[in-house]
Amino acid sequence: MENLKRLLNISYPIVQAPMLGVTTPAMVAAVANTGALGSLPVGGLSPERTLELIKTTKSLTRHSFAVNLFAHPPAETVNKEELDLMQNFLAELCQEYSIPFERKDVDSFQFYYYEDLFQVLLDEDIKVVSFTFGQLNSDTITAFKNKGTILIGTATSVAEAQQLMQDGIDIITVQGLEAGGHRGTFLINEPVPQVGLLSLLPQVADQVSLPLLAAGGIYDARTIKAAFTLGASGVQVGSLFITADESAASETYKKAVLQSQETSTILTQAFSGRWARGIHNEFMRRMEAKGLSIPYYTFQNQLIGPIRTYAQQHQLKDMIAMWAGQSAGRASRGTTEQIITRLINELSAEYKSA
Repeated sequence: MENLKRLLNISYPIVQAPMLGVTTPAMVAAVANTGALGSLPVGGLSPERTLELIKTTKSLTRHSFAVNLFAHPPAETVNKEELDLMQNFLAELCQEYSIPFERKDVDSFQFYYYEDLFQVLLDEDIKVVSFTFGQLNSDTITAFKNKGTILIGTATSVAEAQQLMQDGIDIITVQGLEAGGHRGTFLINEPVPQVGLLSLLPQVADQVSLPLLAAGGIYDARTIKAAFTLGASGVQVGSLFITADESAASETYKKAVLQSQETSTILTQAFSGRWARGIHNEFMRRMEAKGLSIPYYTFQNQLIGPIRTYAQQHQLKDMIAMWAGQSAGRASRGTTEQIITRLINELSAEYKSA
C-alpha cells in the first residue's frame, strides 16, 4: 500500500475510476484535493478536447491526477453490409423514439487513438497515465518512462496482467466481472473473460510482482479491506461517483443507479461493440432480439454516440447507456468530496478499531 501511495503521490489508496461521459474535471479535481487519485478519461477524444479538459482540471486542483487512454487496436475495415443493416435498425428505432438519426458513410468516420494524444500528455507533464482496452507500444512506453510518468494498465485475466508486467507497466488495475462500464480485456475478446474479483485478484497477486488496484464491487471499508486481504495495494471506485453532484450523468441515469439491485446489470456489446456492464434497458433488449452482427468498437461507438447524447439530454431511459457495476445500488447522493471523504473516514475508522 505504501509503495502505491508513493508512486502515485497520494495520501489514500483510492482511485476514482475514469468514466467517459460521467467523469468531469470538477469530479477529478475534488478527488485529487482529498488526497486520493482522480482520473480524467480522454479515450477517443481529439487532441484539442483532451488539452482543454486537462487544463480545466489543472485550474481546479494543484494536485496531480491520472489521465486515462484507450489502447485498442486501430479500426478494422468494417463490413459495409453489416454497417448498413445496423444503420437501418437504428434509423427505425430512432424514428420510434423521435430521436434524430443521421446515416454515416464508411469514409465519414473519424477516429482518434492514444498515439494521437500521448504527446499532449507529455507536454502537459501528466504524472500518471492509465490505459485500458489494450497495450501501449514500446515507443510510447519509453517516452512516458523517460518523462518519469507512472503507467497503470488494466487486466481482466492473469495472462493480461503478466503481459502488462512484461511490458514494463508500473501498476495494474485488476478488473473483476462485477465492475461497471467497459471490460478492459485485450488478449481474448471472445469469449470475454468473466472472472469475479474474489477469484481474479489473488490469482494475479500470486503471479505478478507489481502494485495492484482492485476494481469491481468496491463501495465501503469492508470491500476495500477485502481487496487488501486478497492482494491489492489500492482500489478503484467507479459506480459510487455516477450519482455525485459533479457527475455528467443525466438525472434519469442517476435515479436508475440508485434504484439498481445486484441483478440489474448485464454484459452487452449493444451500445459500443465492446463488452460492457450496464443497467439492462429496452435498447439492449431490442438489440439482442434483432440478433445483428455488431460492427467493430470504433464504428459502433460512433454510430450510437449521438443517440446516447440525445437520450441523456431528453431523459430517455430506454436509450441511455447506463454503465454501472453490480454494487452500484450502494451509491448515494452528494458531492464528490462527500463521497470520497466518507470512504476515507470509514477506512480510517476500521484500521483504528482493529
